[in-house]
Amino acid sequence: MGGKLPHVLAEARNAIRAMVPPGGKVLVACSGGADSLALAAAAAFLHRKKEIDAGAVIVDHGMQPGSTEVAHRAAAQCRDLGLDEVLVLQVRVDGGSEQAARTARYAALGQAMEQTGADHVLLGHTRDDQAEQVLLGLARGSGTLSLAGMPAARGPYLRPLLGLGRADVESICRHEGLEYWSDPTNTDPRYLRNRVRHELMPVLRNVLGDHVPAALARTAALARADAEYLDELAAGALHAAILAAPAAAEGPGPGTAPTVCTLDLARLRAMPEPMRSRALRLAVARLGAPAPDFERLAALGALVLDSKSAGPIQLEGPVFATRIAGARLPAGAVPALRLDATALRHGGA
Repeated sequence: MGGKLPHVLAEARNAIRAMVPPGGKVLVACSGGADSLALAAAAAFLHRKKEIDAGAVIVDHGMQPGSTEVAHRAAAQCRDLGLDEVLVLQVRVDGGSEQAARTARYAALGQAMEQTGADHVLLGHTRDDQAEQVLLGLARGSGTLSLAGMPAARGPYLRPLLGLGRADVESICRHEGLEYWSDPTNTDPRYLRNRVRHELMPVLRNVLGDHVPAALARTAALARADAEYLDELAAGALHAAILAAPAAAEGPGPGTAPTVCTLDLARLRAMPEPMRSRALRLAVARLGAPAPDFERLAALGALVLDSKSAGPIQLEGPVFATRIAGARLPAGAVPALRLDATALRHGGA
């Protein structure tokens, strides 16, 4: 540790300052990789200066030989940096998939927050991770939000390092004398993200220049700002389109998601298409189901705009959608779109 302070380390510290209020209690999610150890170093400096209260949590997924040793080595480096308290949590990953590991990891992070009373968890995703996420979103073809990448903040989870590249975090680790671990699964070509990282991104850098990750990350920031603004407008439009429904359809108690959402077809049809598709996606999410994919959302839009069939259309969750005359509604015989998630509340398949 020592030598001239890398400007990227100052940037990392300032990024945390900008996201965490003075005195805030945080946990650094540390895997032992360069990104999360660099984040731990930046947070530890602020902890030592008593600007924030910072600890760490290391999640051992148990998916690789030696994972326990890696977890405890990461924990020891976090303690040496001065972070307090430092937790090592072991999780069980059912099925061994990336998604299963992510689900188990976030459950453990939530447990760690509850156990320590932390307000936030700091995640070490970098600008390069963001660029890869944008390319994966582009491949899915799911619209603006899929190009928006990872948010800098979502609930209690903060990503202060989205402005720094992978080389930057490695330089922080060298300055701080930290020995980071290189996860062998990050080179496994079975995972699409790794092929984007090791096969596609080098080609883009070679053809378009080394600025490509920064440009893609900037695209994500612009797309997210646009998408969040449009979603805010769509939420207002959805609220105006919701028709009064019988109390029995609104769920068993306060704070419970409704099982039925009935929408005024005339209001839906009057919306511009980008607004309507967002309002429909939000309506499905309101019922506690996953957001519909492109094909299902297109079918739902066609149902709104007078397709020959009145439905039902099966969505995620399951939720099904039908077009109705609305005779049973308190508002009277208003043509409506009915989204029904009753099966979600009663164990339906």
